[in-house]
Amino acid sequence: MTFPSFFKLLPATFMTASLLLAGCGEAPSTSATAGAKAATTPVSVAAIAAEAQGFLVGSQMSARTVYVFFDAQCAHCGALWNAAKPLKSQVKFVWIPVGLLNPSSTTQGAALLAAKDPAATMDEHETSLLAKQGGISAGSGLDAQKAAVAKNTALMTKFGFASVPSIVGTHAQTGALVIKEGSMPTAALASLLGLSVPTGESVVSPAR
Repeated sequence: MTFPSFFKLLPATFMTASLLLAGCGEAPSTSATAGAKAATTPVSVAAIAAEAQGFLVGSQMSARTVYVFFDAQCAHCGALWNAAKPLKSQVKFVWIPVGLLNPSSTTQGAALLAAKDPAATMDEHETSLLAKQGGISAGSGLDAQKAAVAKNTALMTKFGFASVPSIVGTHAQTGALVIKEGSMPTAALASLLGLSVPTGESVVSPAR
């Protein structure tokens, strides 16, 4: 399948990108803003599993899967990354990079997809961002991964999400579809997904 280039997607996602800038600001969670692009496709775990490309973190043997659309340049996406760590023994998270906030979003998202160890590379990236060093550098030969980020972005846009991070999964106890935009601390994330907070694990705040 031939993927659209990121730049061809810009006109279709310009309004969503501006909303995402607000959604990745000071507030840990931002609900859909008035005038947000209406969803053209119902949010579906099956559609995400079939169409999105991300990297897996957590228990690979777990029957529970949670998908997170994130932008590599989003501070609150990084906060959610850390908040999710204490839960990774109970669920596998699939982190799906999108490219909406600035050009580095796409190149760094592509670099994460191409990494031999995406989880370690994500940790390196977040450490660099916290140190105000801009995050990981993207090498050459990432055209396929950039196309995948563009496809992820198009899918997120079709779902009508208006902020990053955006979480999609099923509740561990009820099986109900879970959809949430914005970051949150570990305890709130566990409650959202029907998981327990492991004893002795630190509970990460979304502020950074």
